[in-house]
Amino acid sequence: MSDVMQSIRFTNQTLANRFALAPMTRTSAEPNGTPNDLMADHYEAYAKGGFGLLITEGTYTDNGPSQGYANQPGIINAAQIEGWKTIVNRVHAAGSKMFVQLMHAGAQFQANHYLDQPVAPSTVKPKGAPLGFYGDQTQWKTPTSMTIEDIQFAITGFAQSAVNAKAAGFDGIELHGANGYLLNQFLSTYFNHRDDSYGGNLENRLRIVVETIEAVREAVGNDFPLGIRLSQVTVTDPDYQLPEGEEGFRQIVEAVRDAGADFVHTTDGDVRRAPFIEGTKTLADVAAEVDNLELIINGGIDETNHQDFAAHYPKALLAIGKKALANPDFVQRLKEGKKIDDVDFAMLQPKATISNELAWRREQVV
Repeated sequence: MSDVMQSIRFTNQTLANRFALAPMTRTSAEPNGTPNDLMADHYEAYAKGGFGLLITEGTYTDNGPSQGYANQPGIINAAQIEGWKTIVNRVHAAGSKMFVQLMHAGAQFQANHYLDQPVAPSTVKPKGAPLGFYGDQTQWKTPTSMTIEDIQFAITGFAQSAVNAKAAGFDGIELHGANGYLLNQFLSTYFNHRDDSYGGNLENRLRIVVETIEAVREAVGNDFPLGIRLSQVTVTDPDYQLPEGEEGFRQIVEAVRDAGADFVHTTDGDVRRAPFIEGTKTLADVAAEVDNLELIINGGIDETNHQDFAAHYPKALLAIGKKALANPDFVQRLKEGKKIDDVDFAMLQPKATISNELAWRREQVV
């Protein structure tokens, strides 16, 4: 077994190995967004299963439009902070570190405890249909175009939630700038039709991302790990490409570094996919070339190829999604040479909740 199983220094944290649990929506918090014991059992299982780092599901950041799904966890009040504190303590006791992913849904809005109207860069609905895994809504709502005040409210929500994450005992923060959620929507020329300082050229489309990172960095201090997940593709549009191509993505990565990010987490259908209109490199290739920035990679990593990815990106963490969902003890199984199962999406029916997954697992035993 290569050094993927050896401890590694990532940002200012020492991790047991290079495997990270990728963030995965589970819609299993209380209706008011408070994390619960079921979630604690869920995350503890991955820590006991050997993952060096756990990244939470997308966690909403304000009592306005940031929540995107029913039973999505938040981190905006004392009860939610206490709920997460219990989870973090159990993960730490099992030997893993834990980062919270902070997310604003923007136009990808299926349910919200606080209001009924999504906001987004422009009045553009996402492509396709909402995911049945995450709710019963069959059509996207048309969002309201965000005012400058709305943008500032969103940034403030990210910053305060970051402070709350420190209070809950998290080891770091990942901002969700991928998969078609708000920060990604501002980067996207599909979603962003603005003609003010937050739209148009890439520098303007980057503005909210840069300002959010700067605000969070100021809120948590210089020594608290902070990064951002980045993609081109979205939940319902696997074909979107930045018009600026490879060089545009490099501009994004350099900008988030300069704003105060310690790491970038690239995600795609496959780490090896060359996704740009112009250029031949992958998202991970571009990010790996940027100095003074650490890297997490995600997309199709499994027991058959992890060694190749680890060698090609020798300092990167390897984020596991589907294989982790099927095998919470993926890392331990890999160490011991045990069989690793493929994911069966029946475990996510009729909704991608932890309860439905557990019911499916009980059926397999019978």
